[in-house]
Amino acid sequence: MEFFFLIGILGLISGFLSGLLGIGGGIVMAPLLLYVPPFFDIEPLTMQSVAGLTIVQGLVGCLAGSLTHKKLHFVSNELSLYMGSAIFIAAAVGGAGSSFVSNSALLFIFACLAFVAAICMLLPIANDSEQPDVATLTFSRFRALTTASGVGLLGGLVGQGGSFILIPLMTFYVQIPTRIAIGSNLAIVLFSSIAGFLGKAVTGQIEWLLTIPIVLTVIPAAALGGLVSRRVSVLHLRRLLAILIGTAAIRMWVSVFF
Repeated sequence: MEFFFLIGILGLISGFLSGLLGIGGGIVMAPLLLYVPPFFDIEPLTMQSVAGLTIVQGLVGCLAGSLTHKKLHFVSNELSLYMGSAIFIAAAVGGAGSSFVSNSALLFIFACLAFVAAICMLLPIANDSEQPDVATLTFSRFRALTTASGVGLLGGLVGQGGSFILIPLMTFYVQIPTRIAIGSNLAIVLFSSIAGFLGKAVTGQIEWLLTIPIVLTVIPAAALGGLVSRRVSVLHLRRLLAILIGTAAIRMWVSVFF
C-alpha cells in the first residue's frame, strides 16, 4: 500500500508538469520511479517496469493535458496532425535502425541538442502573445515536418522520446507561439505514446496493477496543470522548460560519460 501511495504522489508531480509545460512526462517520471523508491527503503523497480509505467503516464498525461489545452484553444489540429504523423513514422524508423549505430555518440549529440534547446528557451521571442489565436495560426509545413521527423528519428535511434525538444524548435524554427506549442506538443506526443503503449502492452512489459495509482493521479493532475499553465506568463513557462530541458541534457551526458 505504501508503494502504491508513493507511485500516486509521483504521478501527481509528473502529471501536473505534463499539463503545465506540455511535455509527455517521461523526462520527469522515469528518474522519479528509478531514484525515489530506494530513498524510502522500497525495492527499486527494474528498467523494464519503469519504461512500462512511464509510457502509461505519458499516454494518460498527454491525453488529459491536450484535452484541457484544447478547451483553452491552444491546440492546433493541423499542426498536431502534421508533426504527430511525422514523429510517429520517424521514431519507428529510428528505433528499427538503432542497432546499426553507436548509441553513445548519438546520445551525446541528442544531449547537446537538448542543451541548445534549453538555451533557446531563455532567449526572448518577438511578438510571443500571451493569448494567441489558434484559429488564425499559419506555419510552414516543411519546417513542421522536418522538425518532427528529425527529432523523431534521432529520438528513436537513442531510445528517447524527445518531445521536450519539440517545443523550443517549434517556437524558434517553426515560429509557433509558446502557448500553442505547449498545447499542440501534448497532442503530437500522444501519437508516439499510443505506439509505445501498444508495443509494450502486447509484449507484456507493463505491470498493470501499478498503473492504477498512475492513471488515478495523472489524469486530474495533468488537467490541473493545463489550467494553471494559462495563468502563468509565457516568460515563466519558458524559463521552467529551460530548467527541465537543461536538467535532461545533463542527465544524458552523465549516462554517456559515467
